[in-house]
Amino acid sequence: MMEHIPAAGWLTEAAHAADKQGPGNLLRVVLVVMVIGVVFAAWFLLRGYKRED
Repeated sequence: MMEHIPAAGWLTEAAHAADKQGPGNLLRVVLVVMVIGVVFAAWFLLRGYKRED
């Protein structure tokens, strides 16, 4: 069973884990999510310009 961890404690543990691990994986995840978000936003905005003549 999972015990309840307060948000502040969870953030502290995440910060300590990030210090040990370095910024590599976090930066990679942020970049991938950003690229996917940009592609999705471009598709969403540009789909309205399709002409059906």
